[in-house]
Amino acid sequence: MGEDTVAGDGLPRRQAVAMLGKGLGLALLGAAAWGCGPEEQLASGPGREAGKGKDGDTFTTPPPGTAPEALWRTGTANDGLAGIWTLAVAGSTVLVSGDPLVGRDIATGEEVWSREGVAVPGAALLVGGGTLYLASAEYDGDVVGLDPATGRETWRSRLGKKYDQPRPIAADDGHVYVLAGILEEDFSTPNNVIAAIATGTGKVVWREQRDAGTDESGVTAAVAGNRIVYTDFRENLTVRDTATGRQVWTKKIGRSNNRRLAVHDGLVILADGRRLRAFDLAGGGERWSLATDGFSVFSDPAVLDGVLYAADSGRSLWAVDPATGKKIWRNEDLEDAAAPWQFAKVGDTLYGATEFDEDGGVHAFDADGGKLRWTYNDGTGDLQKWHLVASGKRLAALHGKRMTGLPAV
Repeated sequence: MGEDTVAGDGLPRRQAVAMLGKGLGLALLGAAAWGCGPEEQLASGPGREAGKGKDGDTFTTPPPGTAPEALWRTGTANDGLAGIWTLAVAGSTVLVSGDPLVGRDIATGEEVWSREGVAVPGAALLVGGGTLYLASAEYDGDVVGLDPATGRETWRSRLGKKYDQPRPIAADDGHVYVLAGILEEDFSTPNNVIAAIATGTGKVVWREQRDAGTDESGVTAAVAGNRIVYTDFRENLTVRDTATGRQVWTKKIGRSNNRRLAVHDGLVILADGRRLRAFDLAGGGERWSLATDGFSVFSDPAVLDGVLYAADSGRSLWAVDPATGKKIWRNEDLEDAAAPWQFAKVGDTLYGATEFDEDGGVHAFDADGGKLRWTYNDGTGDLQKWHLVASGKRLAALHGKRMTGLPAV
């Protein structure tokens, strides 16, 4: 579904009073979060301000039914424009899209580095081969690589003067893959190219014009072995060879899809309205399809430790065998808890970040059976989506312009 689509729109919002009446209370809202506005919470809520003290490692995940205290909190310059690529983690450093672009220690929240003027508004954070790739904020046609641990520039390349606003869409150990408009004499860009730049030399390895009618915006991509696969707003699903750029196959899918897709063991898996669909990367044949109920639609899928996880707008969470599409378990008890759209897994716990719901937040599920263990909510009532990444035994959750550190395991 499109980036601005609200999953389950039209369903009544559950109020905090109703949650208290059901006995969920502060366990869902986060201990002591009740009654605190964003500014007040940063100063006096549970947990500590980022970089204040080093005692974060003494915290552990609380018992089932009890939300954890925040290990740290900090404000960010997140502009809300980067969509699914707003938050990233490289090693122990967590990054947030915005200006300044900042790297923080995920255990303490302490600022490791900060740089102004290096990221364009809405910059997608794409990390591949230990490098963060960005479109140059100088709008000079360059693509820039930064060291996520220090923020220092370590790499720079360009497609050429004939191409407008090249931007990275995927990266692996050997290449960064870039999309750019082809400049006409009137400076319009009716057509566009996808290209691969060698990360070792900075030279363009291949450059291929995309089919007429393909959209330059709303592109989501992933790399799996010798294949790069991507979708766009125009309902296209396309696979290319990473070594040559040759288009292996392309096909129309049932509805506009520019959200996260999953690649696993020779398959690409994506949400296509009411169905999760898996296609063979080699030939494009559909391997399996799994439908949800009624008028519900699936959200972004993710494969973690060999299991496919996806939620639907009917507030169910599914665990599926990615090879066959067979259901492993389904949690249908999220009516009062909101369904997640982004996932991380640490040990035997699956973490999910929700979107567009004042009663959402970060869920912790038993990965074996799907039972909800607890939900952390910052109590702000902000309807903006949550973003989530994990590293080691720590989680970093972004909600609007606030980032929170939470324990995992």
